[in-house]
Amino acid sequence: MDVPETRELAYFVAVAEELHFGRAAQRLGMAQPPLSRAIARLERRMGVQLLARTSRSVRLTGAGQVFLTESRKALDAVTASVRRAQRAARTDPKLTLAMKPNGDAGLLESILQHYRRDPDAVDIEVIVCGIGEQAPMLRDGRADVAFLTAPYDDLAGFDTEPLLIQDQMAVLPLAHRLAGRAALTLADLAGEPLPRWPGDEADATDGRQPEVRDISQVMQLVALGQVVAVLPESVRRRAWPDVACVPLLDAPPTTVVVAWPERTTSRAVAALIRAGAQAAEVAGAGAVRRGEIGYQDTLT
Repeated sequence: MDVPETRELAYFVAVAEELHFGRAAQRLGMAQPPLSRAIARLERRMGVQLLARTSRSVRLTGAGQVFLTESRKALDAVTASVRRAQRAARTDPKLTLAMKPNGDAGLLESILQHYRRDPDAVDIEVIVCGIGEQAPMLRDGRADVAFLTAPYDDLAGFDTEPLLIQDQMAVLPLAHRLAGRAALTLADLAGEPLPRWPGDEADATDGRQPEVRDISQVMQLVALGQVVAVLPESVRRRAWPDVACVPLLDAPPTTVVVAWPERTTSRAVAALIRAGAQAAEVAGAGAVRRGEIGYQDTLT
């Protein structure tokens, strides 16, 4: 078949996200009949059914789920190519780094010190975004590099350099029955209310799982006794005085990585990756494993 046009991908993504042709047409600023015909033509050309339609509902087929994921990536790649070309044409080159709050696990200051000494360094802009927003910003060209956390962030399509491996801990109200324990296991937390992060598949109607968007919200809810949380060890320095941090013996470790799009040829990006590796090496392997790199007492 012919390769679909970006317009067709945008049509399909709108319908797949809305699961309603009328709302998708309104979102796209077009009438519903031509949108329905365009999707039907796309399915015929592909030879697969992407959407299962009835008189009352629209749902994605298995093939539609796959095509939605790949269509989003393709549209992001087109947008990213424009944005990166525009930045490359600037007379004042700049590197944009995306990170969530505390997403650098305390490494950023050291990385920037090494970066500024590199002959390929350019001005750098750090964007502190919401939880889960770094990877989309990297994919659609709003950022050149990002700090991501495995296994929670989707690293598909990125090259990465691991910086910091951290154990995880349970964050509990001081009055919690488990707060005085020297260590815990995940089984100890069974039945406890946990916060729900953006993108979590947990039931949004479950009042025991309030949605949170940053560490401050988590700490507030923990201090109030409404939830307990599982967080990387590096968050300990940002813990509120009225919560307890207890090591989790069997929680999988997390890895902070610096990520950039595959096949990037930017010398400024390469300089930042070198700086990240240097900062991690200076911190030392033991500190890397424990999540104790480069913290400043003034972090809040």
